Amino acid sequence: MISVALLALACLSLLLVAPAASAQTGSGSSRSIERSVKAAFLYKFLGYTEFPAAAFEDAASPVVIGVVDADEMAAELTRIVAGRTVGTRPIVVRAMKDGEPATGVHLLFLSSSASARVSRDAQQPLLVVTESDRGLAQGSVINFRIIDQRVRFDVSLEAADKYNVKLSSRLLTVAHQVHKGVN
Repeated sequence: MISVALLALACLSLLLVAPAASAQTGSGSSRSIERSVKAAFLYKFLGYTEFPAAAFEDAASPVVIGVVDADEMAAELTRIVAGRTVGTRPIVVRAMKDGEPATGVHLLFLSSSASARVSRDAQQPLLVVTESDRGLAQGSVINFRIIDQRVRFDVSLEAADKYNVKLSSRLLTVAHQVHKGVN
């Protein structure tokens, strides 16, 4: 009986301390969670995106994710994709600097601090993902948004056509908004 009372007291003290601990970590912790969720989305987007065969040198070429001006995101993505594939292709994450050409990249993530300019070969298929207020208006295919404290995303089908990538209807059904024409 005493052990049950001690267990109940221990559980109650944990409940009282937990909110204070999470309040102390504050926005740093929520940014870390947001980054992890976005990194998981980036990995998952690859499974719902079709790149033309010409996007790869050969059947063994990896899918390359370029991450611009977001070293922590690149590190999180590297952790998530370690040992995973898209179809039969391994995944490589490449940390990039703003303005660096996206040559050889298949998915390009532009952090909110990166400029909206994408330097690429005009024929190169590319899934451009941003996290800015005007991401789709600036030409991205997918743009992350925070809605009701949740990571959501919008899609531009016009940009997908421009960048020569096809998005699965299954991805479109879970998007917050799908823009079909000019944004």
